[in-house]
Amino acid sequence: MLSPFDVLKKYWGYDSFNLLQEEIINAILNGKDVVALLPTGGGKSLCFQIPALIREGLCIVVSPLIALMKDQVFRLKKLSIPAEYIFSGMNFNDIDAILDSCVYGKVKLLYVSPERLKTEIFLERVKKMNVNLLAIDEAHCISQWGYDFRPQYLQIADLRKELDSTVNVIALTATATKLVKDDIIEKLSMKSCVVFQSSFERENLVYISRYTEDKKGQLFRTLNKVKGSSIVYVNTRQKSKEIANWLNSKKINATFYNAGLNTNERTKRQDAWINNSFKVMVATNAFGMGIDKADVRMVVHTDLPMTLESYYQETGRAGRDNKKSYVMLMYEKNDKTSLMEMIANTYPQAELLMKVYQNFANYYQIAIGSCDKTYEFDLEQFSYTYKLQPHVVHSAFKSLELEGLLQLSEAFFEPSKLSVCVSPRDLNYFQSVNHEYDPIIKAVTRLYGGELFSRSCSISEIKLSKYLCITLEKVRSQLTYLDKISILKYRPQNNMPKITLTSMRCSPKYCLNEVNVRNRFNFAQKKAEAVWQYAIQTHKCRPQVLLEYFNEVSLKKCSKCDICFGNKEGDVNSIYDKYKELIFSHWKGYSTIENIVNMVEIDEEKKVQDVIRLMLANGDINYY
Repeated sequence: MLSPFDVLKKYWGYDSFNLLQEEIINAILNGKDVVALLPTGGGKSLCFQIPALIREGLCIVVSPLIALMKDQVFRLKKLSIPAEYIFSGMNFNDIDAILDSCVYGKVKLLYVSPERLKTEIFLERVKKMNVNLLAIDEAHCISQWGYDFRPQYLQIADLRKELDSTVNVIALTATATKLVKDDIIEKLSMKSCVVFQSSFERENLVYISRYTEDKKGQLFRTLNKVKGSSIVYVNTRQKSKEIANWLNSKKINATFYNAGLNTNERTKRQDAWINNSFKVMVATNAFGMGIDKADVRMVVHTDLPMTLESYYQETGRAGRDNKKSYVMLMYEKNDKTSLMEMIANTYPQAELLMKVYQNFANYYQIAIGSCDKTYEFDLEQFSYTYKLQPHVVHSAFKSLELEGLLQLSEAFFEPSKLSVCVSPRDLNYFQSVNHEYDPIIKAVTRLYGGELFSRSCSISEIKLSKYLCITLEKVRSQLTYLDKISILKYRPQNNMPKITLTSMRCSPKYCLNEVNVRNRFNFAQKKAEAVWQYAIQTHKCRPQVLLEYFNEVSLKKCSKCDICFGNKEGDVNSIYDKYKELIFSHWKGYSTIENIVNMVEIDEEKKVQDVIRLMLANGDINYY
């Protein structure tokens, strides 16, 4: 039998393990259940991949993201390791063939999305598989007190019952408070588990929180100082596109990434950024999980994240090569209000949930007592019918899913796509000789702009229907015809979102736990408040604040964050001569404060601004 070192060397070519990898692997091989808390980029995957290769049989890996599964399976196959993945959007015959391969011992690692765990075909085949290990990636998703709770993860405990009692479990995550860690152990029925937790400290990262009323200007100045790749996180899809376009107008090569782009487009942009075709990726939190790019020198948040867990996870994508890198959180006075509004939208109150649940029952005429039925769901049509905003309906259904009342398919919020296949000139000619289609062509170009000529854009057939005052069926019929004759490329929602009723349909006031709804909202508010306090605090080392949040006590200050750097240098009078000399040595004649600040490193900016104010007060420099 090969040793862990033999496998590490044979397949990955490494001579030694990182962090706690060896101890974790040995615990698994000794039959222990394991909870492993390792930092982003800390090599969590090897902790289950190596035991899976040493043992006879198959390792089942539960993973929440299709892109993450695809990436890991692709990498394993390149190493000649037999691996497969299945998720709900796959063809039945493909799933059937993969599960057969697992039964016959042709696969060593099978990655599955959590919603597959309760399907009949999976449960029947898993009983015939020689399973040697169950690995739960992103295990914080099993806890409702985590920052990314997914109800489907609760089904993993049922899967354990279908497996041989000797099959042990490893749960892995990069971010978990003590509350979440304890919840993972309970939900996975880990009776005698071993917990491995590395420090959450990232010594090569410089943490900066910056108050500014000019976020774009600050972003431009910051990115201009950074040599290497950067990620800019924003809270909305629209902002990701707007900021990327603005950076390009300022000669900073940027692209954007959000969940509204189709899978191929997301993959294309991600790969281009990884290969340095773009310097900056502007993205929502849909971007980043499983990204293997070591040389990210800067991660900027222009909007406050909803939790410190997500902030830590996202900033952890900087400096994975252990070289000095910067992470900056920008904020201004109205950001707390915006953050709390986002929490309110994400966690609707019980009254709204009851209303949406009742509307759902009326919409499909679901009788009291019905259960385990699946309905194709058109978010736009439903929202239009009940005069609700789509994002409100989306949040409400996500909350109803958290309550265990229903389950959403992965295609729940994937819009239709449209692009123009011909030149503007040819399109104008077509309109002039085909008057019947002139209105809809004008509508799509006015509503969605010139980008339709260069890329596929998300569209709403409901919006077009209302704009043109025609039926939804006619909109789809005309778009389908224009696609058929190659004037437009129309891709309607090919996987119609589905909602499955997982609990017996009853009166909303009886099936909804209002205490749970209120507790989740209050807990989310508490987490958001922690983010705000982290941003505005001016007295404590920032890594220390983060470590304490994750229940790790550190008496050592980092000496690099904006707080430590300021305290190390002392008050402005003590550094006055140093920066005064620096300013005069680099600047002759007239200049702007912005140009002077641009001369120094990112972490020195605030000190230079303070010195400039004192120089102005002392008359060493003057405004003109």
